[in-house]
Amino acid sequence: MSTLLALDTATEACSVALLHDGKVTSHYEVIPRLHAQKLLPMIQQLLNDAGTTLQAVDAIAFGRGPGAFTGVRIAVGVVQGLAFALERPVLPVSNLAVLAQRALREQGVSQVAAAIDARMDEVYWGCYRESDGEMRLVGAEAVLPPEAAALPANASGDWFGAGTGWGYGERIAVTLSGQDASMLPHAEDLLTLARFAWERGEAIPADDAQPVYLRDKVATPKSER
Repeated sequence: MSTLLALDTATEACSVALLHDGKVTSHYEVIPRLHAQKLLPMIQQLLNDAGTTLQAVDAIAFGRGPGAFTGVRIAVGVVQGLAFALERPVLPVSNLAVLAQRALREQGVSQVAAAIDARMDEVYWGCYRESDGEMRLVGAEAVLPPEAAALPANASGDWFGAGTGWGYGERIAVTLSGQDASMLPHAEDLLTLARFAWERGEAIPADDAQPVYLRDKVATPKSER
């Protein structure tokens, strides 16, 4: 049975999760600006608690964004460092998808409008629908003003709003069955999505791991703008 490690630092939350011997363990803390110091000790503690080592890990999953620029870079850097050293592949997972998966786990909802506060008066936005236990993207992810956020053209039924972008809820013209504007991505749900991707053979080499900011120009050198 595969051993998978998942980690996420894309928002104020820092979390890690491990699938080992068919059991899932996780650790989650909301610790803004402390991710770089806390992440590796959290991983080591998780491995110790499970009675295993990094060498037993078959692949490493991570939140590839969208989210805070620095947080996403921390995740990519740590994952690449570990994966290169171990010669293991990686599994990038959307943080909006992770939010939707957490809403499914905690609220039992099958359609989720995930939104993360993108600052600059914008939100990261993606709509997800459950399929065989996996939240799948409907349409495309985007960064846009709250007023421009919308459900997919063929949307019907109840939708749940998940994520800090719903702090702009009064400006988003979407009718919800419920919402949680304090919800942050959790590595336990990232791990769930990574397991589906792993089983489909979607793991990639560590050097192909890239952050996804949705804002194309965020990290572009001035000479290329």
